[in-house]
Amino acid sequence: MWILFGWHTWWGESGRPYRFKITLTPKGLPDQGGVYVFVQRRFVFFLFPLYIGKAANFKSRLIGHERWWEAWWKRGATERHVLVIKKESDRARIEEDLIRRYQPRMNDILIPRGHNDAPNNARLRFWWKLKRMFRIPFLAR
Repeated sequence: MWILFGWHTWWGESGRPYRFKITLTPKGLPDQGGVYVFVQRRFVFFLFPLYIGKAANFKSRLIGHERWWEAWWKRGATERHVLVIKKESDRARIEEDLIRRYQPRMNDILIPRGHNDAPNNARLRFWWKLKRMFRIPFLAR
Protein backbone atom coordinates (compact mmCIF):
# COMPACT_ATOMS: atom_id res chain seq x y z
CA MET A 1 0.00 0.00 0.00
CA TRP A 2 2.92 2.39 -0.49
CA ILE A 3 1.03 3.86 -3.41
CA LEU A 4 -1.67 5.27 -1.15
CA PHE A 5 0.05 5.99 2.14
CA GLY A 6 3.79 6.28 1.56
CA TRP A 7 5.76 8.53 -0.72
CA HIS A 8 5.32 10.08 -4.14
CA THR A 9 7.92 11.72 -6.38
CA TRP A 10 7.00 14.94 -8.16
CA TRP A 11 9.37 16.19 -10.88
CA GLY A 12 10.15 19.88 -11.37
CA GLU A 13 10.47 21.75 -14.65
CA SER A 14 14.24 21.59 -14.16
CA GLY A 15 14.09 17.78 -14.21
CA ARG A 16 14.82 17.37 -10.49
CA PRO A 17 12.84 14.79 -8.51
CA TYR A 18 11.29 15.74 -5.17
CA ARG A 19 10.08 12.95 -2.87
CA PHE A 20 6.96 13.95 -0.93
CA LYS A 21 5.31 12.20 2.01
CA ILE A 22 1.60 11.48 1.50
CA THR A 23 -0.64 12.64 4.36
CA LEU A 24 -4.36 11.97 4.52
CA THR A 25 -5.08 13.48 7.95
CA PRO A 26 -3.76 16.46 9.95
CA LYS A 27 -2.02 14.01 12.32
CA GLY A 28 0.46 13.15 9.56
CA LEU A 29 1.65 16.75 9.18
CA PRO A 30 5.14 17.49 10.56
CA ASP A 31 5.89 20.50 12.79
CA GLN A 32 8.48 21.76 10.30
CA GLY A 33 8.30 23.86 7.16
CA GLY A 34 8.58 23.00 3.49
CA VAL A 35 6.57 22.60 0.30
CA TYR A 36 3.11 21.03 0.05
CA VAL A 37 0.81 19.87 -2.74
CA PHE A 38 -2.98 19.44 -2.66
CA VAL A 39 -3.62 16.36 -4.80
CA GLN A 40 -6.62 14.85 -6.54
CA ARG A 41 -6.24 11.10 -6.96
CA ARG A 42 -8.25 9.31 -9.66
CA PHE A 43 -8.41 5.55 -10.08
CA VAL A 44 -5.65 4.94 -7.49
CA PHE A 45 -2.71 5.65 -9.83
CA PHE A 46 -3.49 9.00 -11.48
CA LEU A 47 -2.45 12.01 -9.39
CA PHE A 48 -3.26 15.60 -10.33
CA PRO A 49 -1.75 18.52 -8.37
CA LEU A 50 -4.40 21.15 -7.65
CA TYR A 51 -2.36 23.60 -5.57
CA ILE A 52 1.34 23.90 -4.69
CA GLY A 53 2.53 26.09 -1.83
CA LYS A 54 5.18 26.58 0.84
CA ALA A 55 4.90 26.93 4.60
CA ALA A 56 7.15 27.81 7.53
CA ASN A 57 5.19 25.32 9.67
CA PHE A 58 2.91 22.69 8.09
CA LYS A 59 0.57 22.26 11.06
CA SER A 60 -0.16 25.96 11.48
CA ARG A 61 -0.48 26.54 7.71
CA LEU A 62 -2.36 23.51 6.45
CA ILE A 63 -4.92 23.05 9.23
CA GLY A 64 -7.59 25.51 8.16
CA HIS A 65 -5.80 26.53 4.93
CA GLU A 66 -7.92 29.03 2.98
CA ARG A 67 -7.58 27.06 -0.29
CA TRP A 68 -8.03 23.53 1.15
CA TRP A 69 -11.83 23.72 1.30
CA GLU A 70 -11.99 24.86 -2.32
CA ALA A 71 -9.57 22.10 -3.31
CA TRP A 72 -11.47 19.46 -1.34
CA TRP A 73 -15.07 20.54 -1.96
CA LYS A 74 -14.98 21.95 -5.51
CA ARG A 75 -11.96 20.23 -7.08
CA GLY A 76 -12.02 16.84 -5.35
CA ALA A 77 -8.68 16.91 -3.50
CA THR A 78 -8.10 13.65 -1.66
CA GLU A 79 -4.75 14.14 0.05
CA ARG A 80 -1.85 16.45 0.86
CA HIS A 81 1.77 15.73 -0.02
CA VAL A 82 4.47 17.39 2.10
CA LEU A 83 8.22 17.81 1.63
CA VAL A 84 10.22 19.09 4.62
CA ILE A 85 12.74 21.79 3.62
CA LYS A 86 14.63 23.87 6.18
CA LYS A 87 15.75 26.93 4.15
CA GLU A 88 13.22 29.48 2.89
CA SER A 89 15.20 30.10 -0.32
CA ASP A 90 15.07 26.38 -1.17
CA ARG A 91 11.32 26.30 -0.46
CA ALA A 92 10.71 29.17 -2.89
CA ARG A 93 12.88 27.56 -5.59
CA ILE A 94 11.22 24.14 -5.31
CA GLU A 95 7.73 25.65 -5.19
CA GLU A 96 8.37 27.63 -8.38
CA ASP A 97 10.00 24.64 -10.09
CA LEU A 98 6.95 22.45 -9.41
CA ILE A 99 4.40 25.13 -10.33
CA ARG A 100 6.12 25.79 -13.65
CA ARG A 101 6.08 22.06 -14.46
CA TYR A 102 2.53 21.12 -13.45
CA GLN A 103 0.69 24.47 -13.71
CA PRO A 104 -1.95 23.56 -11.09
CA ARG A 105 -5.45 24.92 -11.56
CA MET A 106 -5.53 26.76 -8.25
CA ASN A 107 -2.09 28.46 -8.58
CA ASP A 108 -2.16 31.56 -10.71
CA ILE A 109 0.87 33.68 -9.78
CA LEU A 110 3.92 31.58 -10.71
CA ILE A 111 2.44 29.84 -13.78
CA PRO A 112 4.35 30.87 -16.93
CA ARG A 113 2.22 33.06 -19.21
CA GLY A 114 4.12 32.38 -22.42
CA HIS A 115 6.91 30.44 -24.07
CA ASN A 116 9.52 33.06 -23.14
CA ASP A 117 8.46 33.56 -19.51
CA ALA A 118 11.63 32.82 -17.50
CA PRO A 119 11.55 31.65 -13.85
CA ASN A 120 11.83 34.25 -11.07
CA ASN A 121 14.45 32.27 -9.15
CA ALA A 122 17.99 33.02 -10.39
CA ARG A 123 19.17 29.41 -10.16
CA LEU A 124 16.16 28.09 -12.08
CA ARG A 125 16.47 30.92 -14.62
CA PHE A 126 20.12 29.98 -15.32
CA TRP A 127 19.24 26.35 -16.14
CA TRP A 128 16.12 27.43 -18.05
CA LYS A 129 18.20 29.74 -20.29
CA LEU A 130 20.91 27.10 -20.78
CA LYS A 131 18.33 24.49 -21.71
CA ARG A 132 16.69 26.85 -24.21
CA MET A 133 20.01 28.01 -25.70
CA PHE A 134 21.20 24.50 -26.50
CA ARG A 135 17.73 22.92 -26.84
CA ILE A 136 18.54 20.22 -24.32
CA PRO A 137 15.27 18.66 -23.12
CA PHE A 138 16.87 16.32 -20.57
CA LEU A 139 19.16 18.84 -18.83
CA ALA A 140 18.51 18.49 -15.11
CA ARG A 141 19.84 20.65 -12.30
